[in-house]
Amino acid sequence: MTDQPPSLESGAIYRGADLSACGWSDADLTDAVFEDCVIEGAAVGEAVLQTARFRRCRITGVRFSHADLREALFEDCVFADPQAKTGPVFVFSRLDEAVFRRCDLTLARFERSSLHAIQMEDCNLRGARFEQADFSRGFGRKVVRVEATFRRCNFDLADLSAARLPGCDLSASDFREADLSAADLEGADLRKANLFGALLGDARLANADLRGAEVSGLDLAALATREGMKIDIDQQHRLLSALGLDVHLE
Repeated sequence: MTDQPPSLESGAIYRGADLSACGWSDADLTDAVFEDCVIEGAAVGEAVLQTARFRRCRITGVRFSHADLREALFEDCVFADPQAKTGPVFVFSRLDEAVFRRCDLTLARFERSSLHAIQMEDCNLRGARFEQADFSRGFGRKVVRVEATFRRCNFDLADLSAARLPGCDLSASDFREADLSAADLEGADLRKANLFGALLGDARLANADLRGAEVSGLDLAALATREGMKIDIDQQHRLLSALGLDVHLE
């Protein structure tokens, strides 16, 4: 007689369990807690995981479709499958105010999902793709606010082209060879970020704070906007030299 997978219930606490074979689709798991659990190959369709808590879980090969992940918390979770070379898929899902800390989201795909006020800190997003991800929320007919936080995250080779992240906190994140073309980063906090090799053609960087950032190779002429961009003394030589100017410090 084979063991039956545990049933999933809202508010329940699961520790050290393999929940791969559970019925995730349409499940109401509001406020549920998952610690040291394994979830592999699950199709999480239209599940409600609002305010759920995941700690030290392995969540690989999982597709979140039309899932409600608002205010969910993920800490020290692994979503990437290095053998299959795949990451998690979030499609038509709601991740508003969700929090990810120290998670491996390599090759993650965020497609047509709502990510307003999402927070990610110390996460690996290498090769991640954000296709029509929406970081905004409407407050009334005329007020639309954009909010997102990505601190100390690894965006190597990630695709953030045309992403709208004005005024957002991207500080100390690594964007080496990431695609930021046509991205709206006006007023964004990019202090101590690494933009070496990033594609920034037609990106909007007006009023962005780049103090302490790695800006070698950044072509100011290729930007859509740059007025009011904040840099420090050590950066001005590299940026002006990239424009073909002969900079003399004396």
